[in-house]
Amino acid sequence: MNPICNCLSLRQASRRVTQLYDRALAPLDLKATQLSMLRTIDQLGPTTLNALAEALVMDRATLGHNVRPLQARGLVRLAVGSDRRSREVSLTQKGRKTLAEGWKHWRRAQNAFETEIGPDTAATLRRLLHRVSATAFAPDPIK
Repeated sequence: MNPICNCLSLRQASRRVTQLYDRALAPLDLKATQLSMLRTIDQLGPTTLNALAEALVMDRATLGHNVRPLQARGLVRLAVGSDRRSREVSLTQKGRKTLAEGWKHWRRAQNAFETEIGPDTAATLRRLLHRVSATAFAPDPIK
């Protein structure tokens, strides 16, 4: 294992944190990724799948795979977009209710994380990670 690999370190940390949030959300049969998706849809309002994928820093195919279970549970609705070629996603009333309940469980995980890591370190980490996720890395760094 190469301890200086940025990608490996980020992925390991991400998996560990995701496990924490997934355990907290388990009573609602939600994953952390699903709650994040519901929250982003709520913030954006009815939005195209492409815009949602961009906001989540996720490729469109993966997003489609992740939206289907939420749609099957009646938490989101897909509709034909204004240009007829795109699809718009929005929260249903059930989705809003699930999101509100999910935040109660999310808060437990958030508190556990900040208790373990420390609130100042957690805030610094969030700032650094926002910077990383907003960075447009060169498309082919091996030239």
